[in-house]
Amino acid sequence: MPWFARDKTPRSQPPAEEERKVKTEGLWVKCEGCRQIIWRKALDENLQVCPKCGFHFRVDAVTRLRLLFDEGWEEFDQGLTSTDPLAFVDSRRYTERLGAMQTATGLRDAVISGAGTLNGRRVNFCIQELRFIGGSMGAAEGEKITRAIERSLAQRVPLITVAASGGARMQEGAVSLMQMAKISSALMYLDEARVPFLSVLTDPTTGGVTASFAMLGDLNIAEPGALIGFAGARVIEQTIRQKLPEGFQRAEFLLDKGMLDAVVKRAELKNYLAKALDFFCGPAG
Repeated sequence: MPWFARDKTPRSQPPAEEERKVKTEGLWVKCEGCRQIIWRKALDENLQVCPKCGFHFRVDAVTRLRLLFDEGWEEFDQGLTSTDPLAFVDSRRYTERLGAMQTATGLRDAVISGAGTLNGRRVNFCIQELRFIGGSMGAAEGEKITRAIERSLAQRVPLITVAASGGARMQEGAVSLMQMAKISSALMYLDEARVPFLSVLTDPTTGGVTASFAMLGDLNIAEPGALIGFAGARVIEQTIRQKLPEGFQRAEFLLDKGMLDAVVKRAELKNYLAKALDFFCGPAG
């Protein structure tokens, strides 16, 4: 047989197009600040903060708990959930939306309320979950925050809240708006009793949450670059018919105008809160 004769032995099929692709999906993230590509592992190791420009990515409520508090915290009022007082329907029924959010997040509502220790000091906390209907505040959320305030008052234990919200929950109408007054009234009693309340504002903190408890802390502390405000920038511009200044409603702008007490990087936030509580209450222990 000539050396150039074809080998008739069937060859294996080339790998499918999908198999030839390098599996890189999810390994890289584009920073919303500097638009650079970041290796996800590097982002995770840096507490979800861009190592190139310092942009703070949003994190969920459970991650926030792990970053701020010592191990061994306990959760309260887990069974509370909103009802449907208006039988509200938009693109879907409100009850269906609640059920979908509960399945997706594993939470009953948009607030995790509990107690734990922060560098050894016992504190009560409320942390909002932005993924749950935009962290909006309905009856269940308002009740959980109010109970946390009352718990801090009875125990004389400092309270820390972490806001991440689009504001009041429109599906509950006036019932949602009432939570602003209820929480603010409870905070007045906490203030009169001189029990410290530290408010942390993250991206975004807007609407009725900003107009109530988020801006009522003994210290109001924000993460860098956080969007903080009541009405949206476009609404304000159309109302006053003026161009808003650069950086309007960002944490640094509000700090410069005296609306915040501090802007603190995520990696430094736990120790900053601990030192603030040492100032208010004396050293822990």
